[in-house]
Amino acid sequence: MTQRRPYPTLAEATRIWARIGLLSFGGPAGQIALMHRILVEENRWLGERRFLHALNYCMLLPGPEAMQLAVYIGWLMHRTAGGIIAGLLFVLPGVASIMVLSWVYALYGQVGAVEALFFGLKAAVLAIVVQAVIRIGARALGNAAMLAIAAASFVAIYVFGVPFPLIILGAGLIGYAGARAGLPAFQGGGGHGAVGKMQVDDPDTLLGVESPEHTEVNRAHAFRISAVFLILWLAPVALLLALLGPGNVFAQIAGFFSIMAVVTFGGAYAVLAYVAQEAVQNYGWLAPGEMLDGLGMAETTPGPLIMVTQFVGFMGAFRDAGGLSPLVAGTLGGLLATWVTFTPCFLWIFLGAPFIERLRDNRILAAALSAITGAVVGVILNLALWFGLHVVFDEVRTVTGWGLDLDLPVWTTLNPAAAALALAAILAVFGLRLGPVPVLMGSAAAGLALGLAGAI
Repeated sequence: MTQRRPYPTLAEATRIWARIGLLSFGGPAGQIALMHRILVEENRWLGERRFLHALNYCMLLPGPEAMQLAVYIGWLMHRTAGGIIAGLLFVLPGVASIMVLSWVYALYGQVGAVEALFFGLKAAVLAIVVQAVIRIGARALGNAAMLAIAAASFVAIYVFGVPFPLIILGAGLIGYAGARAGLPAFQGGGGHGAVGKMQVDDPDTLLGVESPEHTEVNRAHAFRISAVFLILWLAPVALLLALLGPGNVFAQIAGFFSIMAVVTFGGAYAVLAYVAQEAVQNYGWLAPGEMLDGLGMAETTPGPLIMVTQFVGFMGAFRDAGGLSPLVAGTLGGLLATWVTFTPCFLWIFLGAPFIERLRDNRILAAALSAITGAVVGVILNLALWFGLHVVFDEVRTVTGWGLDLDLPVWTTLNPAAAALALAAILAVFGLRLGPVPVLMGSAAAGLALGLAGAI
């Protein structure tokens, strides 16, 4: 048996969570792998089975699973304080980075060099989203039923404009009904396989195999913690709606991102599909190309990928500042979007984690998750196609009527430079197998070079 390290103090754990927060590039998969390497392989806080148990539980929740995994492990090690510190340090580097980039974008986004830089980033973002479709699809679409669910969700959202929450609800009900009926396609459940290269046994870790005393179900504590985080989350929303009215941009940001926090199952790219649909098409907070710019920011900074919601909130308030300075309004809008996006994550963990053992072997719930994951593949495919059209073509028209809500390219507006950059980024991702950061940096540099040469 490997000799155990001393159990870390909260201060020591804080330094490790700060390190994780600063290094958490690469989207959810990269962030989960980073936590596995530091927490399981290097420090042996917990073992493989316990790590995967926590991760599979976080997959059942709406919102960013990597951030929620950090909160869960922080809570497991050092109670509620540990969970709060882990969650805050996971997101704060991204909050600061995205805020600075949002200011630069708002002030200098139309300057030639900055515009060319983001022109290149769009191509890389498209390649990364295409990679996400293939990666998640390979894991989730293991039988004909899941393929059918993915295809139906794609047609529903791309052709008919069905709202994302309804697609997720429908998929979950299909998975639930299929499991209750005993259909073989819905018996496998969902979840992650092994995460890292090194497999660490639970008995050889600081936590061992026994659950700490504070993880036992305490209904009174669960009620108190739920009340605290519900107030922190929903009180600002209710106050803004009451004082400013539903038509005010701050009330809209608070309301929309609060709904998003509840319904966005399936990971960051599913969240982005929903945000793009609503923020661009319904609220008009930003243009399709700007949504891609925001995603490029989130891909190149530490923290959860859905930190792009901060950029969306910033731009929405920046352009509808009322009596405030646009930069002040944008800053407040970005922070508000971040608050209502991430505060519920603490609620889900602190309320639900003590009950995790009851969920662990629930095959019906796992089947619902599998069906939702299948639907998410179709949703992300819609996102990739939507992004692709707006990257490669300068104009996209929407066909409506007869129940349709379909985006089609204006073929004469094909942008050769954008198409060439997108193709190069896709070749870099799939042919050279480069990671997201090198692809993003290379695409940004190529865009800048094209801008300086006057080719865009």
